Amino acid sequence: MNDKIHLKVITHEKIVFEDDIDELYIQTTDGRMGILKNHIPVISTLGIGVTKVVKDKESQCIATMGGILQFAHNRATILTDIAELECDIDLVRAQHAKQRAQARLKAHDETLDMARVQLALAKAVTRISTKEKRF
Repeated sequence: MNDKIHLKVITHEKIVFEDDIDELYIQTTDGRMGILKNHIPVISTLGIGVTKVVKDKESQCIATMGGILQFAHNRATILTDIAELECDIDLVRAQHAKQRAQARLKAHDETLDMARVQLALAKAVTRISTKEKRF
């Protein structure tokens, strides 16, 4: 009997992560959620946030930009438009994106699509948090 959770993180383009893990922590639209082996089946919408996986007491973070999680029978699948492993994130680029978004928000420019600027800020913050393992 497998004492692990099989996790697969999938975007439209590729499988970003696939492995057997011990713990899974995700950002749902209702808040943070943790899943251990033998958790009850669940389907949840994901918010923009850090997904943390723990395997053999070592953690790895993945920036996930929304999507859905399906979990049943110790198999978890995350379907998302964007997922980035912490090792693939350019921290300097994410920090610049955060600064640009914050400057746009402070400018109070009525021609800006504020929802789009807030989304860009949330994605930049998520990338920074993922790279720095903050969740």
